[in-house]
Amino acid sequence: MNTERAPITDSRADVLRGLCGGAVHLPGDAAFDEARMPWNLQVDARPTAVAYPAFPSEVADVIRAAASVGLRIAPQGTGHGAPPLAGRLEDAVLLRTSAMTDLNIDAGRRTARVGAGIRWGDVVERAGRANLAARHTTSPGVGVVGSSLGGGLSWYARIGGLQCSALTAVEIVLADGTFVRATDHQDSDLLWAARGGGGGFGVVTALEFDLLPVRRVTAGMLAWDWKHSHRVLAAWAEFAESAPESVTTIARLLQAPDASWLPTDVRNRRLVVVDAVISGDPTGAERTLALLRALRPELDTFAEVPAATAARLHLDPEAPTAVYANSVIVDAFPVDAVDALIAAAGPGSGSELMFVELRQLGGALSRPAPRPGALDRMDGSVLVLCVGNDTGEGWSAVRAQVARVTAALQPWARGSTYLLMADERADARSGWPAASLERLVDLRTAVDPNGMFVTPHPTAGQV
Repeated sequence: MNTERAPITDSRADVLRGLCGGAVHLPGDAAFDEARMPWNLQVDARPTAVAYPAFPSEVADVIRAAASVGLRIAPQGTGHGAPPLAGRLEDAVLLRTSAMTDLNIDAGRRTARVGAGIRWGDVVERAGRANLAARHTTSPGVGVVGSSLGGGLSWYARIGGLQCSALTAVEIVLADGTFVRATDHQDSDLLWAARGGGGGFGVVTALEFDLLPVRRVTAGMLAWDWKHSHRVLAAWAEFAESAPESVTTIARLLQAPDASWLPTDVRNRRLVVVDAVISGDPTGAERTLALLRALRPELDTFAEVPAATAARLHLDPEAPTAVYANSVIVDAFPVDAVDALIAAAGPGSGSELMFVELRQLGGALSRPAPRPGALDRMDGSVLVLCVGNDTGEGWSAVRAQVARVTAALQPWARGSTYLLMADERADARSGWPAASLERLVDLRTAVDPNGMFVTPHPTAGQV
């Protein structure tokens, strides 16, 4: 991240000095560059100020002070989701909620209450001690709040739906500084919006959600040299189409970096990989895996393990790094789609993308959730996610390689977007059903009439 540019100062931000117990950083302050740094180091965020509130009352103080001088608020917990905000923070206070680390697991009720600074790894570990599982992301370093507000794909999505549908309460500070605890019985519109609406209604300080009664799973990874990409992905597509809902898989074309966080048998190699988490009877899981194992993988790590171990199954980097990502949802993944994908990103393509992964959808994801929400399902059969880093040719080359993949898959694309996996600003109309988007716009207008909050993917009337 470039930190050499002269800081952009805005005297209006002086009103924030002394708030949050002094945990406010303005351009020119010694800690400003570190404070503004997101998880994705590709992004050079330039907010007017960075504030670290530890309590809802401190959030309210920052909101009121910012509003008094015409500044906006960009909530951010763990630093994820920063790319779509690039270039839009010059008149905004970056409000980092990472100090809000309350975490409570109620084993009897099978629920969790988490502060806005909690990451999924913390929840998974604590829930696992109570023989419970969370609908967590594939990376333990991702924040719970941001991923929940945007939807939340997990290893249990095909049996448990989106994480946002598990929300039972949201605690939020609104644009006028008032604190609200929204449930299905009080301020229910705000809870509806929190279930996949992507934020932008206030600053979420805590969430409550249901956990799953899952103690152990069959989980692991199969890997082949990527010269076998076509036959493996074709077999995976056939497998995924008929797999029981207890199975969630992710297939990947992986060009692994020579990085210390990767296992030695994966590091600095080109592989085709299938990860999976299978709930239920281990004997049934072994039968389910037979089709893929018949392809004779070079590496097979599948075993019956505590559910909490799935948090690190996918080998995602946890430390801040510089990447660019985008995705496309497809209705089907026939052999022609396999051909198109490999031509764009597989052996012989010239692609240098770190990975292109195929996330199996369907099951509970394709049905309306029992609880109403802005995003209560995810149609399509596969979400294709492309992630690349700058290997020396610049970020424009990475973007071009990602665009090549997504363009190649357009014949099978739904036209909808999973906004959590879109580093570019996307048209909000592709992120929600039309009725949900209309309700979101009306609700944002009602609770934030002056456009106080900056969101990654603005709806109508936002900037």
